[in-house]
Parts: sequence; structure tokens; C-alpha cells
Amino acid sequence: MIPDIEKASKEKIKALQEDKLQELLSYLQTHSAYYQDVFKKHQIDIKTITSLEDLTQIPVTTKDDLQKHNDAFLCVPKHKIIDYVTTSGTLGDPVTFALTDADLERLAYNEAISFACAGVKETDVLQLMTTIDRRFMAGLAYFLGVRKLGAGIIRVGAGIPELQWDSILKFKPTYLIAVPSFLLKLIEYAKQHDIDINSSGVKGAICIGESLRNQDFSLNTLAEKITTQWHIDLYSTYASTEMNTAFTECEAQQGGHHHPELIIAEILDDDNTPVTPGNVGELTITTLGVEGMPLLRFKTGDMVKAHTDTCSCGRNTMRLGPLVGRKKQMIKYKGTTLYPPAMDNILNDFNEVLSYVIEISHNDIGTDEICIKIAASNPEETLLSKIKDHFRAKLRVSPKIEFHDKKTIQAIQFPAMSRKPILVIDKRA
Repeated sequence: MIPDIEKASKEKIKALQEDKLQELLSYLQTHSAYYQDVFKKHQIDIKTITSLEDLTQIPVTTKDDLQKHNDAFLCVPKHKIIDYVTTSGTLGDPVTFALTDADLERLAYNEAISFACAGVKETDVLQLMTTIDRRFMAGLAYFLGVRKLGAGIIRVGAGIPELQWDSILKFKPTYLIAVPSFLLKLIEYAKQHDIDINSSGVKGAICIGESLRNQDFSLNTLAEKITTQWHIDLYSTYASTEMNTAFTECEAQQGGHHHPELIIAEILDDDNTPVTPGNVGELTITTLGVEGMPLLRFKTGDMVKAHTDTCSCGRNTMRLGPLVGRKKQMIKYKGTTLYPPAMDNILNDFNEVLSYVIEISHNDIGTDEICIKIAASNPEETLLSKIKDHFRAKLRVSPKIEFHDKKTIQAIQFPAMSRKPILVIDKRA
């Protein structure tokens, strides 16, 4: 299930996107109160926007815009809304998105071709280890996508290793949809209960929410911990509620593939202009074919690098490298620029670290401070020294580190109404 456009020439891909951009601009001009105001305020004649390069003439849309003017983005009457979802609110207050029946069909198509990209076939069975309720788009998207692909799905939901293994052993899924660190909990449970994980029939996992790879696409520490014990293939997927679209790795595992019929992707610098090829910038997206709440030049807040060479799988689509970090979570610490994912990789090097939370704050003179709260199997001074030395070796600086019991860390990670663990708490103004 590979759309022809993904193996077409780069010229044909660009031409398709420019045609769909024209359709989107016309749709927004007719139906979007928010973008009508933008076009009027900035005196933009949409007929002059004919190429992807012309997009720079249009102001970007920010998360603040979505929060302040949420209802103004709606392009359909309320009786056409079939489903309401909300963002996770990782970098601010949650935002509501309204989906029509056509949007749900588009969501299903996106996930079906994304799963197919990772090698999933209609003969496979997938076990869903994320929530499908609480207005969470991802869980719903996975279910719809598997159904669209024609594969089978087991909706177990998040957590509970005992129930997960009961389902794995009973229904024999071939793929899991899970947060990578949860796979380590499944491995640990299997060890304690004499379950042979490598004869379970699971051959791969579609992983969400955490990075699996370094910037050169080699497995990071977390992924190595999983695959050295459980001999399965791991596939990264990157998505957000705002995008209504996923970037999923193919079997070459060299970055998440762009679906050009569904989304336009720009990588922008601080001046909202495209970065030079090969450089890191902020992913900025324009959704194509969305009916309820389409977005034009929306800045995701995620810092990434694009790869544009042809993939060995034959696709000519752009690929996104592993997430470098979230722009708002960039830290200037003792003269060094850091993003939390770099600290995740270091902490994952230690088997003694059971769970953790990274807290960022300002000190009395207004500069950034980092405090990492850790639950460890042996919270001793020797371990503390090893972790600090490892930070200095890898990042040249060592943050403040505190030991706490596991229940305290879990309470911080899972506040009320949380749909996924919170590993970074930014207390800066």
C-alpha cells in the first residue's frame, strides 16, 4: 500500500503539492475566519501564491494563535463535526481540534500508509498499547489505520504488563504499538514470569513518544537496551494532533517518510525562512485535505533535520531525522546549549535509573537551571558520581541531581488527566 506519488520524481511531488496548496488557499479564503483575517491584515492575494517557495509570503501560525483563536480555525458548521480531540498540552494549554467524517477517513488513510511504510501487512495483527479514550487522537488514529489496512488489532490500552502479556500469548500479535520505555517493562515482567519473549511471535514494534535513534540513525541507548534482549525491529513514528499526519520509518529505518499528498513540510530558522539543506530548524507544516481545522504554515515547536536523498526503499519523499528537541525546551546551561533528549540518552545508559523527571527553572539571576529527579534501584553517592561524570563526558556540564522514591517520580510524571508520562517540567516564565 505505497501511494504512487511517494515513488514519483521530486518534480512530480512538488507539482502535486503546489496543486493541493492552491486548493487549500481557496478553501481557507472561503471557510476560515482566522485565515480570512490573516489574508486581509497582510494584504495577501492568494492567487499570487503559486509555488511552495511563495509560502514565505504568508505569516506563520503559532501555538499561541491556536490557543487564543481556537474557534476561528473551524471551517465547518458544528453539525458536521464527528469527533473532538485535544492536544496533550506538552508546551501549553491543550487545544481542541474538530474532525469531520472526511477528516477521520483521511486520518485512517494516513495511518494505513504509515503502517505499510513500516512493513505491516493485512495479514498482521497489532496490539495497541496506548489509550484510545480521553480525546486522544493517536490511539483513535492507530485503530482506524489498522482497520483501513485490513490488519487485525487488539485494543489493550496503556500500561498493565500482566494484561499485555496475557494478550500477546493469547492472540499472538506480530507488531506492538507502544512507547519504547514500556517495552523494557514488558521485558522485565517476562523475566520475572519465565516468559520467552523471543518465541512470542512479535516481530516488530511501532514506537511513539520517545526517540529510538541518534542523529546518524544508529540505535540510541534506549533502543539498544530493548533489542539486545528482545530481537524485534523498532520503527520510529513522529506525529502530532495539529498535523493530522505521521512521519513513519520504512524498513530502511533512515528517518520518518513524508506523505506529500497529506502535508507540506518546511524547516524554518528563527526568521521563519527555510534553513539551508542539512541544518536543524523548526518543523512548520501545512495540512492538505483537512476539512474541519486545516492549518497553514503552523510552527510545531519541534526542532528537526530533513533528509532529501532518495531512500533505499525507492521513495523520493523527504525524511525527518530524530527529534533534536522542542524549541521552547532549549536550555542555556553554563554556556552550553542543551535539549532534554540529549539528557534522556545519558540517563538511559544507567540500568539503575528506574524513572526520572527533568525540571528546568530560572535561578535568582535569571539564567537556566536544571534539576534531574531520579528514582534509582541503589540511590547511593557512587551512582550519583557516575551519572555526573557521564554528563560531563558527554555534554561537558553536569546538572543538579536528586534521588527520590519511585512513587514520588510517578506522581510527577502522571498528573491528573495525563494521557502520557511527562518527563520534562519547564518552570521558566
